[in-house]
Amino acid sequence: MMKECLQFLIEPAKKLKIRLKESRKKVKLEKKEPLVESQLFIMELARELNRICQRSNILCHIWTGEDIWTASVCREFIVEWAAVLEKRVQPRIITSDYQYEKSEKKDWKGHLLCMLEAGGEYDMGPHKRVIMDWTRSIKGRPQPTVWPGEPVLMMLDDLEFQWKRGRLPNLFPAMELVMLAVLNADSPIKVDVTKQWLVKKQKSQKIDAVRYIPHGVWNWICDAAEDVALDSESAHPGLLISDDEKRMRCGLERRDIPRCPRRFDGWWCAVGQEGYASGRHYWEVEVGERDWRLGVAKASAVRQGFRSLNTDTGYLTLRLERGTDLKALTVPATPLPQSLVPRKVGIYLDYEQGQLSFYDLEKRSHLYTYTEKFTEELYPVFGTVEVVKDLVIRPADARQRCLCPGPCLWN
Repeated sequence: MMKECLQFLIEPAKKLKIRLKESRKKVKLEKKEPLVESQLFIMELARELNRICQRSNILCHIWTGEDIWTASVCREFIVEWAAVLEKRVQPRIITSDYQYEKSEKKDWKGHLLCMLEAGGEYDMGPHKRVIMDWTRSIKGRPQPTVWPGEPVLMMLDDLEFQWKRGRLPNLFPAMELVMLAVLNADSPIKVDVTKQWLVKKQKSQKIDAVRYIPHGVWNWICDAAEDVALDSESAHPGLLISDDEKRMRCGLERRDIPRCPRRFDGWWCAVGQEGYASGRHYWEVEVGERDWRLGVAKASAVRQGFRSLNTDTGYLTLRLERGTDLKALTVPATPLPQSLVPRKVGIYLDYEQGQLSFYDLEKRSHLYTYTEKFTEELYPVFGTVEVVKDLVIRPADARQRCLCPGPCLWN
């Protein structure tokens, strides 16, 4: 009887093992497809950065071909980093050295045909030369190796861990972090590389932009937590504000209260009691399932009437309508995927950096970032039309649970 029970447990495990082997074989076969020029270049760059940065256990996944990325993503990466390097450490490229860049007019059709057949590879030559010249110059110094520093190493470990769990499409963010660390090693003014990486990544609104926030950076964001309270004098007459000024929802009747310039009388909104004209600030909000509006309002923004609350009228906000329509209220509005709709939202403001970012607390992921030069006081703004579920401002000391399996590895 015992033997039969054990067999019952062992058989499914055997089947699972067979399936895993089959899937690995399939992946290996898929990776035998010939790589295009830019993908091979990225693998070579990963090898070079390993030699320079003493961090082979991170980038080896790329240069051994274990990581997966498309040729188009590789090309974007090469062009972007060539521009960064050319601006910071390289003299201007003399494009006349690259004859294929400037085809003669009489053969422009043939040149274009070659470009199309090669998938756009021919136009990558100057950018690749900038990157490889940079790595060679670093290797040629008396002490070519660079120690990235403990915060950077923790971020690399965290990025690799999330990549293995399927939360990152590839390990390009790790390569970007290493490149920033090497650049910073030569800079006379030392900056925090992890925070520099954060600003760089979040200002990208591409569909494939990295949304996952590394643990150390997440803690740094949360360190700017503020105890935000609602300004009841600004609240729409149809809103019910709790006694502790942390909760609000729509009432069934409009209150009879005096009108004033501070009060919203069109949209069902309220602002925070305190405005910010400098520094870093972070607050968290539990939102409804059907409708909400979060962000900041400029001090000069008009609060009366039903004018659109968008960037043209002094509002930098995210808006959810009908439970699925999530968008940033730019002009025109920027729709966001339905899969990103959060239940708890973190809002991070860095006044000097000109950055306002939104996060999904439960997934610890980036939703959207506004970037502009701030010149006036900014007030947290909150809006809802829900009559059952409160919109709740979380206490400043409330922290989302760690995502590490088992005991936290980072605290």
